[in-house]
Amino acid sequence: MDYSEQHLDVLTIGEMVVDFISAEKTDTLSNATSFRRYLGGSPANIAVYVSKLGGRSAVIAKTGIGAFGKFLKSELQRHGVVTDYLQMDHRTNTTVIFVSSTSTTPDFEEFRIGDYLLESKEIPEEAIARAKVVHSSTFALSREPCRSAVIEAFRKAQGMGKIVSLDPNYSRRVWPDYKEAQGVIREAYKHVNVTKPSADDARRVFGPDYEPEQYIEMFHDLGPETVIFTMGGEGNLVSENGKITAHVPARPVDVVDATGAGDSFWAGFLTALLDGNEVERSVLFAREIVERKLTTKGPLPADIDRDEIYACVDNEMGGKEKKKPQES
Repeated sequence: MDYSEQHLDVLTIGEMVVDFISAEKTDTLSNATSFRRYLGGSPANIAVYVSKLGGRSAVIAKTGIGAFGKFLKSELQRHGVVTDYLQMDHRTNTTVIFVSSTSTTPDFEEFRIGDYLLESKEIPEEAIARAKVVHSSTFALSREPCRSAVIEAFRKAQGMGKIVSLDPNYSRRVWPDYKEAQGVIREAYKHVNVTKPSADDARRVFGPDYEPEQYIEMFHDLGPETVIFTMGGEGNLVSENGKITAHVPARPVDVVDATGAGDSFWAGFLTALLDGNEVERSVLFAREIVERKLTTKGPLPADIDRDEIYACVDNEMGGKEKKKPQES
């Protein structure tokens, strides 16, 4: 199919990896003995979830050309994600990450090879122009040349009036130079208008000694107009233009697998936002999606009914602010 004349709802840039998730439920990889492979990397997962929700998405990422790279491309295509912009390079190998299956923050160990070798020249301006949202992650910013490639793409997207979103999923294990990380993150956020830090993200980026309201203010100070602050069991705070406008409480669920939960929230939120919903309603939609992810081992199922999700949101809101999804 020729995608060149079609719009993209979401273009994600950065790491696409093979996740080897433990068969055993464990908080530490030390106790894991067997693994199953999945498509992984936050930007790639978000693109898949957007596609499952009926949107058009594409990924720009670098992999090798071997079995793992072919597996990832096949997985994207199976889920309807546009793969026109993948960079499969014979000079490198595909990044792999081993992840514990757990109901809390997963333990992981990464073997980074190809993902961070993405270059600015490998991100076509045409791809950015087609997209409504351009999204990436702090993981992708952690090494050059991918770092400069992402920031340049953000700069171009901002100039075109796109929604630019950044996942501040900073980890010292991935990016040990904290001072460097702070400077790069600040530079990237100059071009970002939407961000969704978790409480864990905020503590890792700014330190552990602040209240949620203070963290939100710090993120706003970096540039984004919209900050969605997720707090696990304590729910989510919605803040727009420096003002907290809503608290969306969490609901109890029987957690089966927390891997990729944040990515599913991102995809749900961006999908609802592009449907024309207000930010709070978009967060309610995202909550429905993340609850389905938390109760599913591995990726979300492919049969997600967007109308059904909106019906659940409307029921939660008591029928106010009803809005049906727009045609993609």
